[in-house]
Amino acid sequence: MSLKPISFFVHHQGRGHANRTMALAQEFSRERPVSVLTAGPQLFDGFERDIEIVTLPNMIGAGVPTPRLYAEPTPQVMHCVPLGLREMRRTMRTILDHLDEREVGLFVVDVSAEIALLSRIASVPAVQIRMHGDRGDIGHVGSYEACVGMLAPFDERLEQDDYPTALRAKTFYTGGLCTTLDAVPTRAEARRRLGIDEGREVIVTVTGGGGSGTPYAPLTVAARAAPEALWLTLGPTHREGHETDFSNLSELGWVPNVTDHLAAADIVIASAGDNTIHEIARVGARLIVMPEWRYFGEQVRKAEALVRLGAAVSAPAWPGDLDGWRALLGQARALDGETIRTLQDPEAAQRGAGWLERLTDELWDGAEASAAPALKVVG
Repeated sequence: MSLKPISFFVHHQGRGHANRTMALAQEFSRERPVSVLTAGPQLFDGFERDIEIVTLPNMIGAGVPTPRLYAEPTPQVMHCVPLGLREMRRTMRTILDHLDEREVGLFVVDVSAEIALLSRIASVPAVQIRMHGDRGDIGHVGSYEACVGMLAPFDERLEQDDYPTALRAKTFYTGGLCTTLDAVPTRAEARRRLGIDEGREVIVTVTGGGGSGTPYAPLTVAARAAPEALWLTLGPTHREGHETDFSNLSELGWVPNVTDHLAAADIVIASAGDNTIHEIARVGARLIVMPEWRYFGEQVRKAEALVRLGAAVSAPAWPGDLDGWRALLGQARALDGETIRTLQDPEAAQRGAGWLERLTDELWDGAEASAAPALKVVG
């Protein structure tokens, strides 16, 4: 039996959605046709597996043509459906034509509640990638119910208590899926590579590409609160213009060897992005998690789950005083680092890919052998 194609819808904000898709697709059978529909095709440059890339229009920032159309309220069952956009019509048409022409067996949506609903309306089985957050609204719940399953790229222990039991039953938990594959060095080796004193406390802050960056002003207070520590920032930072720099605080920006810096750290301060958390889990670092603003409180809910498990400490806001930083650092030093290490699973991508392929095959088992549908749609 020929293998039914699996297609992915990949949101192009940041790199996380694309990296996760590549990690899963890399583990599929080589005989499995795979395609990706995205407004960010450049995110897949250099990917080695043979996949079809379908470029979608970039709808972000597209202008609604009239004030009257702009004034129409958004229905509760949807989140972002402005009226009159040619780019949106082209996106939906491209998706539907592709699903039809390729006879796609499973559509993996990472992420969009509306696209998951579209897939169900088009009679194509869909799986939605799960994210944390306050997503009990009718739009999210409806999209989850429309899917044949959900894939959660995290450990089941990080699941929210308020996630409905019926939906949890149709969710596959891969374990912590980290798309970074660099070998993890020992702390001593990482410090030798980076030229960092073995005996000095090192505190690293890191943020991904999906936000505005780590706020720099609070770190200047932190550098004064722990003057003997070496403070390093990875990724973008956000300055307000009135900061005073300190010799023990260095902005490194984007670096090619993030794993080395994380492995060298005594404490890591990070946002609660999926891959960021799992990168930190790989090295077993003591984590201060400071969630960034995201739709539906995604990072806040994930941070709450990490703190609940004893895998991290957090604060309601970035400390603005010396004592606040000293107290937070003291809490972080008391963590053992092993709890968070267990939240990353080296085989998560393989497990997730295997589940997606098995689900696809089960859904379509017997379709080619059947001369006519066993069940007929009435009405």
